[in-house]
Amino acid sequence: MSAPAIPVIFLHGLWLHATSWSSWVELFTTAGYDATAPGWPGDGETVELSRKAPESIADHGIDDVVAHHAKIIDALPVKPILIGHSFGGMIAEKLLGQDLARAAIAIDAAQIKGVLPLPLSALRSTLPVFKNPANKHRAVSLTLEQFTYAFGNAIPAQEAAELYERWTIPAPGRPLFEAAAANFSPHSPAKVNTGNNDRGPLLLIAGGRDHTVPETVTKATLKQYRDSAAITDFQEFPDRGHSLTIDHGWREVADTCLAWLARNGL
Repeated sequence: MSAPAIPVIFLHGLWLHATSWSSWVELFTTAGYDATAPGWPGDGETVELSRKAPESIADHGIDDVVAHHAKIIDALPVKPILIGHSFGGMIAEKLLGQDLARAAIAIDAAQIKGVLPLPLSALRSTLPVFKNPANKHRAVSLTLEQFTYAFGNAIPAQEAAELYERWTIPAPGRPLFEAAAANFSPHSPAKVNTGNNDRGPLLLIAGGRDHTVPETVTKATLKQYRDSAAITDFQEFPDRGHSLTIDHGWREVADTCLAWLARNGL
């Protein structure tokens, strides 16, 4: 009897629906994995349903999302591989640090506690949330102009508009406020166990033209793992922005992930 397929869980970040991983799920399933993209607590099953019910999405913080995915993992027969984008990348790092995954890939992952760089482009990308303190408890949508700056700056404007219409949903403001205050809070939910020597391999991926999570943030995140003996690798795509998991070049990133997993016996 052959061994069961290794589960792969895809974790989306703010403003994208879980179905934005559909091409990845299909590719990884074809490659022999048991791939799923379960979404965040409060998300609707579709983009349309999520847009119609922002109140269900609102006020979910980092710990809520971690607990949601930990429950999903607990129901699996074996530990999964986690692949997350943006805040989904941070969640993947936290779960890996808690030994709930066999490996993780964090793509343009949100800033964790201890990371100090705060580039101006990142501030501008998140301004739609931070401009109103009440947004901590709300779900906030991006305009096309805001999405194009935060996600689609490295792709043609028409493609950015198409991705905006196809995949964007309201996002809870709470995770951004929690991450922003992380370095001032000893028990911040953005804290990751970066010193875990027994965790599985981790790959950090950076987009060189990312406005929302600039490469300086990902490189600073890499330094946070310097005291861990576990495998921590870094890969940069110099000409890619924050849309790198959903735009026309997604396959290059996905193939890089598959190759890295193969090199690590996964």
